[in-house]
Amino acid sequence: MRWLLLLLVVCGCKDEPRSQGTPPPPPPSASATTAACVGGGGQVADATSKPFFPRTASDYCLDPHGDEKTYGDHGKLGIDELCTTALDGGCEEYKKFGVTRSVIVHYVANAGAGSVEVFLSRFGGDGAYAIYTTRLTGEIDPTDEHAPRPLAVSGLGALGNGKAYATRGPFFLELTYSNDQETPDQFKKSAETILSALAKRISETLPTEPDVPASSKLLPDAERIPNGVMYFQKDVLGIAGGGAGAIGYYRGARRYRVVAASRDTADQAKDLIHSLRTKPGALPLASLGDEAAHVVLQATPDRPKIEWIVARKGTNVVGVGDEEFAPQDHLSTDEKTAKVRSILK
Repeated sequence: MRWLLLLLVVCGCKDEPRSQGTPPPPPPSASATTAACVGGGGQVADATSKPFFPRTASDYCLDPHGDEKTYGDHGKLGIDELCTTALDGGCEEYKKFGVTRSVIVHYVANAGAGSVEVFLSRFGGDGAYAIYTTRLTGEIDPTDEHAPRPLAVSGLGALGNGKAYATRGPFFLELTYSNDQETPDQFKKSAETILSALAKRISETLPTEPDVPASSKLLPDAERIPNGVMYFQKDVLGIAGGGAGAIGYYRGARRYRVVAASRDTADQAKDLIHSLRTKPGALPLASLGDEAAHVVLQATPDRPKIEWIVARKGTNVVGVGDEEFAPQDHLSTDEKTAKVRSILK
């Protein structure tokens, strides 16, 4: 019966966004016995990874009988072997975001059957931030009661059911809790305690650079939903060649989204506005920033049409559009225009 209850909690609830590439839950460790940490826990032999992982956290320690797995730069295995020995599908997603190195370690409870798999990956450029936002946002409404909630860490963090995520600098961290001897309530409480502790401890050791992309920094804080940011490394708003950008999810009197794209030059920002203006039915708008457009976009025929008011000021492009998760609860065109004008100030 306990197996059945655990399966219902871990597998049957819609409490996580789609997570292709997420490591499978770790198997119960052979060392997860009474007083497993009596010797102070295991050691990470890999010199590159060792500074990131505390030997103990809460009532857990590095598995004394564990052996970390390293992939990519200075790893024991090539980065392509993530696909065959570590990731439960979705390996191409990691590659798409530019993974350069990954390490897997396990922590075990001093007493009991609890264990945590820690999957820490380094990415080039803004890849770590991009995959973090993809894990949390996109196909699940960030206002959903089952969506991961913010977790206070050094950098950015989120806590779901049996899962935790964090990103700082070039690193993306995923933690998965496992225990086949707990009831659903016990599982939830235990997972929250150890995942929070480990995510905080590990994130403190990670470098601070690169910072959050400039496009994301343009998104207003007011009315933004917790964890409500989706970052695109390219083709923002589905515009081929549109470049990088961020979309924020907001809830005030109405639901809405904000798009932001920061460019190195004004000409690059102009290119994005020009691409929007070439869309069927797009209209130029006067007296809004340096230039602006009214455009209706539809990602696919089975998805709703989204009205956007988008404007450029110097090297920055911002826009306000409808919330796809709440298509009947949207701002008027005038309200969108007013919000864009306020952001551009």
